[in-house]
Amino acid sequence: MLSDAMKSYQQRVDNVLRHHIENLDDAAPRLKAAMSHGALLGGKRIRPFLVYSIGEILSVPLPTLDNLAAAIECIHAYSLIHDDLPAMDDDALRRGQPTVHIAFDEASAILAGDALQTLAFDIISQPIDGLTPQQQLSIVGLLAKASGYQGMCGGQAIDLSATNQRIELARLTELHNKKTGALISCAVEMALIAANASQDEHQALMHYAHQIGLAFQVQDDILDITSSTEELGKPQGSDEQSNKSTFPRLLGLEGAKATSQQLVDEALSVLTKLPYNTQLIADFARYIIARRL
Repeated sequence: MLSDAMKSYQQRVDNVLRHHIENLDDAAPRLKAAMSHGALLGGKRIRPFLVYSIGEILSVPLPTLDNLAAAIECIHAYSLIHDDLPAMDDDALRRGQPTVHIAFDEASAILAGDALQTLAFDIISQPIDGLTPQQQLSIVGLLAKASGYQGMCGGQAIDLSATNQRIELARLTELHNKKTGALISCAVEMALIAANASQDEHQALMHYAHQIGLAFQVQDDILDITSSTEELGKPQGSDEQSNKSTFPRLLGLEGAKATSQQLVDEALSVLTKLPYNTQLIADFARYIIARRL
């Protein structure tokens, strides 16, 4: 059930992304190709999955969710393009393929990331059937905060400043709640806004989002040690080679595994309080720490 749903949502959001990128004019074809390379070269589509799955649980039609899912994936794609740059993580592989600055050039990669970021807000500000202007404005503001200083960019800055240092667990948790968790929580909250969810629904599902967002990053840290380059689609051990602050480095490998399991267990417990069939998102929480890439 989970694998089928993930594949279906992945194909759906890829079609929406392809539509938006292909509909751009051809004034800068190299930039357009670099955007496609960064946005459409595979990926698990975790954030769109959460937009779609939470939205469907709360009876939001899939077409209403399409632009929300595409917009947040544009933000995620831009972040990966920029993360891979020589000034950041300096990676040559992403999803088993050359990163954008390797496949094209550094200037094209910077511009592709910039263009995908702005495309996200172009997509999400277009009129969407089923949403009021006030709902859309709330979603735009939410995505801006989650992707900027208060979220992903702020987390990346903390990550860079923590390189070659040993930081406390609370600071490492804050780092990843911003760098990775903010967009994952944003995906869930976008669907909640689209559904006009109740306060109880919002509280329960946002708690779920916070737990799986952190669990996702803990598992990424674990996989950097335990998986191969072929499984990861990027260089294995890159965090250690870059002397990054990670959960295994701070807690040990077994301690990090116990932490990720505890986070998922708490996410699962909160789902039992909801009067819906939450099997799909419960299975997704389990998948987070069972995955190998």
